[in-house]
Amino acid sequence: MHRATKIVATIGPASNTPEILLQMIQAGLDVVRLNFSHGTADDHRQRADFVREAARQAGREVAIMADLQGPKIRVGKFENGKIMLVASEPFILDADCELGNEQRAGLDYKDLPRDLKPGDVLLLNDGLIVLNVSRVIGNEIHTVVKIGGELSNNKGINRQGGGLSAPALTAKDMEDIRTAMSLGVDYVAVSFPKNATDMEMARQLANIAGAPFGIKPKMIAKIERAEAIPALQGILDASDGIMVARGDLAVEVGNAAVPALQKRMIRMARESNKFVITATQMMESMIHAPVPTRAEVSDVANAVLDGTDAVMLSAESAAGKYPVQTIETMAAICIEAEKSEQSELDKDFLDRTFTRIDQSIAMGALFTAFHLGAKAIVALTESGSTALWMSRHWTHVPIFALTPRVGSERAMALYRNVTSLHLDTNTDRDTALQQALETVVSKGYASRGDMVVLTVGEPMGQAGGTNTLKIVRVGEPY
Repeated sequence: MHRATKIVATIGPASNTPEILLQMIQAGLDVVRLNFSHGTADDHRQRADFVREAARQAGREVAIMADLQGPKIRVGKFENGKIMLVASEPFILDADCELGNEQRAGLDYKDLPRDLKPGDVLLLNDGLIVLNVSRVIGNEIHTVVKIGGELSNNKGINRQGGGLSAPALTAKDMEDIRTAMSLGVDYVAVSFPKNATDMEMARQLANIAGAPFGIKPKMIAKIERAEAIPALQGILDASDGIMVARGDLAVEVGNAAVPALQKRMIRMARESNKFVITATQMMESMIHAPVPTRAEVSDVANAVLDGTDAVMLSAESAAGKYPVQTIETMAAICIEAEKSEQSELDKDFLDRTFTRIDQSIAMGALFTAFHLGAKAIVALTESGSTALWMSRHWTHVPIFALTPRVGSERAMALYRNVTSLHLDTNTDRDTALQQALETVVSKGYASRGDMVVLTVGEPMGQAGGTNTLKIVRVGEPY
């Protein structure tokens, strides 16, 4: 059954074999996430090779996303691997400390003391431990434990309300960008950007590193800092898409604020013609259990109803016991949620103007297909822009984007309601349209008598050149 919402899954020890990857793709995986917070360049290279081979066996293209670690601020290591913090007791975060103990811990971000003042609240290990800053003396941050618990090596630190000065791109990230480009990734996800400048810098680095390989990856901004919220429109303008990264974001702004922010971010992304991924703990219980909780089912379904392009799995597919079953379950939830979605196409078009011919054709195809009850929209596209514009509006009419460019085919694997297919086009428009129609029919997406809306640009082969809309019935004289 056609599924509009895409599935992103992280590859890790539980899923980094060609056999498991093939099963995951067959179960509905659309985009593979390589988490550069873990593993070596050789690990990522092997996994990327496995993904490409599994996709070849499955007979469809799958996108690869390189997710940069970013300036994750962490405590250092402890003499015994972990300690126990007790409420109301003092504790020191010391930038000069090598190995921590029950009284103090080291820091991997040495400038953290410069960012803090008395009264600040620090959240460790995703908010499970809370420290109140009492004073800062040189490189020492003196705190009082508000909420204690076990603290082990390299756990993350956030400041409540945000405001830490660590740059979005570290030296490691810059090296990882070069590695990612050598792997031919389709997307680069930037962790902790604060503004548009962070994204512009990341894009420039990726374009330079990708030039020898003929690659210009699409850039994803992970919204996980409090400062990113007021700068969201600028970040959207500088990015190809965003990720609602609910983990660190929730720690900085508070859990209660995240659901409304998620809806707002998805809405703004769609209005800006950008794609959006919803991530973090979507099916967390399936790390260990063969079925999700009812709350997780509702969470995935609500993200679909909010209009997200994709839902993402992290530890569930990287380290969980049921990576394939988790994807199957998530796909089933998406399909059920999409059945109840109401199209608001007419309302979407009110008070909107289109100054570009290709965008006007895309919107015209949507409107025509929706009101004529077409079985499918078939878009011949070079860059994928036509398919992206169409995918910003929900019509229940599946969009099939056919392109001669493998890079465009992979990139469109993330767009909502878009199925990307390869088509070896020629310069003759009618022949290309006929081939496109035959491809969609041969794969079972349309049958004799179905109405199909086609879009194409002429002269063919030019990005941004879509200028023609055609309505046909399958099986009738072309």
